[in-house]
Amino acid sequence: MEFLQAVVHLLVLLLLTEVPLARTEPLTIGVLVSTFVTSSAFFNPYHYVKCTWGTECCEKSWGLISDFTGMRTALNQRLHGQHLVLQTVVQALKAHFDDDSPQKALVLSFHGWTGGGKNLVSSIIAEHLYAKGMKSPFVHLFVTSFDFPHSENVDIYKRQLRSWIIGNVTACKRSLFIFDQLHLMAVGVMDAIEPFIKQYSQVNGVDFRKSTFIFISTMGSSDITQRALDYFQAGKPREKISLHEMEKIITTAAYNEEGGLRFSQLIKSNLIDHFVPFLPLERQHVMLCICDYLKSKGHKSTEDQIEAITHSLDYFPASTQIYSASGCNGVRCKADLFVHAQKDKKDRFHDDF
Repeated sequence: MEFLQAVVHLLVLLLLTEVPLARTEPLTIGVLVSTFVTSSAFFNPYHYVKCTWGTECCEKSWGLISDFTGMRTALNQRLHGQHLVLQTVVQALKAHFDDDSPQKALVLSFHGWTGGGKNLVSSIIAEHLYAKGMKSPFVHLFVTSFDFPHSENVDIYKRQLRSWIIGNVTACKRSLFIFDQLHLMAVGVMDAIEPFIKQYSQVNGVDFRKSTFIFISTMGSSDITQRALDYFQAGKPREKISLHEMEKIITTAAYNEEGGLRFSQLIKSNLIDHFVPFLPLERQHVMLCICDYLKSKGHKSTEDQIEAITHSLDYFPASTQIYSASGCNGVRCKADLFVHAQKDKKDRFHDDF
């Protein structure tokens, strides 16, 4: 197959670069044309040119890569302290994408304090479902503070949201919609997507059942943290916390707390497939984030340096200081500050001599 693609690629190049065919050996042209005709049943040259050099295509092997093995590996390597996320996300997505006729759109709702990895996981998902990752035309990110800033415009936002979703799913049934900062969204806006995530074969002539929706919020964070703290104080490892016990906690909190899911039909009608809790990160997890960041920047570090950066961050509760107040979000700034301070100190030492 790769050989046929290469031959057709050559033929297309000849046509596009306007090489005089009369100057090419007749036998060579005959082979190329014969190969083109033979392979046309298996390979569409129009798609080859369009999808390789032009716009990303909503088709397997072109724009849709669905690399679940790579997704699982990336999550294991880059996400720390979130065993419930690892147990849930890849399996849910793979089951949905492997099904050519799913019953409904997949809806994942990520909950937890800032810095726990919610946006990181969303990016990893996009990177391994679409060839261009978050830059794919089939990945649509909505940020509440930017896209839905005014609570008095709920009806306007609902109309716009329906129009955006219909248009994008019409273009690609495997579209991914990510809604960030859902805790800041006005009540009622998210009810606009209810028809698109129910078990309807079509809405307004469009099938939405292959699409995926991800909600990101801090709703339920206090309850998630309290359950993790209960385990810690009881001497139980956090890995013993089950998804089953957390889902009820998150559902209740999300429905009653201020935010886009408050009193939502999405919860009333059980349209959210998986509530995924992101547990508060402990010092050991923050240290791993620091190692990852320094490595990504090409900095060599010692255990003492990593420990110093770890201690520069804030932790809670006051009695135990077990959890990072900002998760891994504060790592970059603190690490950069520490590295540059060390560099300046070293430079001043050399200047003295």
